[in-house]
Amino acid sequence: MNVKQLEAFKAIMRSGSTTAAAARLDLSQSAVSRLLTQLEAELGLELFAREKGRLIPTPEAIGLLDSVESAVDGVQRVQHVAEELRAGNSGQILLRIGVPHSMSQTILPRIVGEFLADHGNVALEILSGAYHETERAVLTRQADLGFVRLPTGEAGMDTVAIARTTSVCVMPAGHRLAEKAVVSVEDLEGEALVLLGRQRPARAEIDQMFRQVRFRPRVQVETHSVGSACAFAAQGLGVTIVNALMASHFRDLPIAIRPFRPRLWNEFGLAFAAGQPRSRAADRFAEHFRRRLVEMLRGLEAEFRPEAG
Repeated sequence: MNVKQLEAFKAIMRSGSTTAAAARLDLSQSAVSRLLTQLEAELGLELFAREKGRLIPTPEAIGLLDSVESAVDGVQRVQHVAEELRAGNSGQILLRIGVPHSMSQTILPRIVGEFLADHGNVALEILSGAYHETERAVLTRQADLGFVRLPTGEAGMDTVAIARTTSVCVMPAGHRLAEKAVVSVEDLEGEALVLLGRQRPARAEIDQMFRQVRFRPRVQVETHSVGSACAFAAQGLGVTIVNALMASHFRDLPIAIRPFRPRLWNEFGLAFAAGQPRSRAADRFAEHFRRRLVEMLRGLEAEFRPEAG
């Protein structure tokens, strides 16, 4: 068994075919197929069922995926460190941070810039994705720390709560609801909605709130980041309910943001791999990150505090 075989397996699992995997790995399709055949022979397992030219992962393949990804990522990290050593950058500290997509495009660049101004020997690698992807990156040591929604969906992490913010209603500028100081769930009657995807915890809480008040939402668009939800709202495709911290950083769009009732709270924190020593750089960045978010939230708390009259 070798790394190339594992890389081929990972690529096929993530892309769904040998053709797409070959494009990812810059190999021919026949080379990828050969690597997969060799891996199956060495493991003594059938990893894919072949049906009409399609590859269907077997339960054994699904069970192996996490271990294979960890092994491949570990080799890639060794290669990266070796490249840094060859380049003479051994004195530089690499800090890997997992964050949601919307944060990587808005809040994070400013925070990172401030941090690097005082920590010139640190290099940062930003891993952006959904919250569950950040949790997985922390657990598999691909990220030294991650910004996550609490409570987390995965065990095996140490978490520190750093921020709590309410949800807000975001609508196109000039929308009828923008005339209100506070938007209630009853005000959404007849409105098209842009909501986060159903597999996200925030969406589950919104759906639960709808059920409790017996409100039947008219969902026009489902998306998977606060930034895209605000962008769809700006285009007049519906109104959305998202957390105030993220929404506040998309004010450059033609949108209006109003407090939403009933209140939906969102708690966020930083996650670290449990029981693992942390570098000074990770602790210092975590403290800087926490302090800056607290400062941002003070302004938001004052802005979105008003109660419905």
